[in-house]
Amino acid sequence: MPLSHTGKNRVALAAICLIALMFGLEISSVPVILPTLEQALHADFSDMQWIMNAYTIACTTVLMAAGTLADRYGRKRLLVVGVVLFGLTSLACGLAQSAPVLIVARFLQGLSGGAMLICQLAVLSHQFQEGKERSKAFAIWGVVFGMGLGFGPIIGGAIVALSNWQWVFLVHVPLAAVAVALVLGSVEESSDPDAQKLDLPGIVTLSLAVLGLTYFITQGPGLGFASPLAIGVIAASAASFALFLWVEKINPHPMFDFPVFKIRNFSGSIIGSIGMNFSFWPFMIYLPIYFQGALGYDAVMAGSALLAYTLPTLVLPPLAERLSLRYRPGAVIPAGLFVIGLGFIAMRYGSGMVHAGWMTMLPGCLLAGIGLGLTNTPVTNTTTGSVPSSRAGMASGMDMSARLITLAINIALMGFILLEGVHTHLRGALSASLDTMQLRALAEKIAAGNFASLAEGFPALSQADPSGAVVHAALVNSFGLVMLYGGVGVWVLAGVSLLIFGSGKPLAQSSGLHAERSCP
Repeated sequence: MPLSHTGKNRVALAAICLIALMFGLEISSVPVILPTLEQALHADFSDMQWIMNAYTIACTTVLMAAGTLADRYGRKRLLVVGVVLFGLTSLACGLAQSAPVLIVARFLQGLSGGAMLICQLAVLSHQFQEGKERSKAFAIWGVVFGMGLGFGPIIGGAIVALSNWQWVFLVHVPLAAVAVALVLGSVEESSDPDAQKLDLPGIVTLSLAVLGLTYFITQGPGLGFASPLAIGVIAASAASFALFLWVEKINPHPMFDFPVFKIRNFSGSIIGSIGMNFSFWPFMIYLPIYFQGALGYDAVMAGSALLAYTLPTLVLPPLAERLSLRYRPGAVIPAGLFVIGLGFIAMRYGSGMVHAGWMTMLPGCLLAGIGLGLTNTPVTNTTTGSVPSSRAGMASGMDMSARLITLAINIALMGFILLEGVHTHLRGALSASLDTMQLRALAEKIAAGNFASLAEGFPALSQADPSGAVVHAALVNSFGLVMLYGGVGVWVLAGVSLLIFGSGKPLAQSSGLHAERSCP
């Protein structure tokens, strides 16, 4: 018996929500298993960063292209292709036996994940066009996506405890199969005959710029920042970014339409996007290492402790929406960023206590999560709502690109600060016992939270630091630096956002702005 229109919409919503759940889980469940991966795959600290960043950079690369291709060739069709590939690449991740193979698989998984993300939003917009039904569908989708992000850490920890790390990835294989079946049976095909051409030069130059900068930050300590290779990489990255700006300026249909930055609300909210991903989301990659390495928690305990960090992001958006309507986004977004920074400073204070534990970290984790919850929804709504409806897709793409690019760069920067902080502390305390290469190798082990093999790999360490106090202090002090960086950095961005928002009026004169808004 064929489904009614209402029945098809319900199944379609279930399918999109399942896909959103998969995407959210993949972001938040992997960080908690990184220390496990470091041991199981005999990987180093740089590998751990690339396991996360390969996925993020790939999402950034495909995001704008997937939107254009979906408009031209069919949103349902590309969504099905994305989900199938996500299932296959998740299988490849679960079967990986080495860090390089897992990094490549994660990159491919990120490409399919980015396509899934942009297509599910387009499908929802077409499938649910009536005002009340549309609002309800997007609200349900947002809650499910938030659940994936919020509960991912505890789910990832539980999977490792009950089975093994492979199932953190393999679980997506049957889920993808179910999602494809639901999509095929319920989602209506849609396309845009007037879709713009693919901005391939813009996509390639921006991706190369981000990839080059990330490589420079993560590999610089090992290569030497002044080495010819490192200088060549950062020069190529800068050249790629300059070329990207030129390409977008001359392209009649650019993926980044820079004149929209003259709209104060758009620019202020983009700074909000950057602020959230400057501190909150990249630190989620490293917080499990603190819980497991510095506090000695297992994966399940670390995942449970992370709930205080992630759950406020799920329950705060309705309040954030009300506050935005009452006080305007130009006040709520900077305030949310300020609360995130306050959380980071509180975490730094809590981690430095003599008897530090999850209770001393709890206030800071909650504050950071509350700040993110206050910021996220107003940012999303303001970026798309401050431009004409014809530019909403472009504005949403710019918002997501700003988030993912900032996330990729700050995963690398936070890792650099953590590693260099550990190395500096060890050099001051153990330079008489270990040579330069041993200190660097030891710092990488400690920064990755892998204490199990220290005694075996560094015999001199048992004599120089029999109680492990130096090792523990190196990790704790370095995390304090990362938290300080995250807190102060997001406060600076909160101030910039507040200044840009100003009174909410456009930077350009009214007549000039009207002309820009009427552009195709």
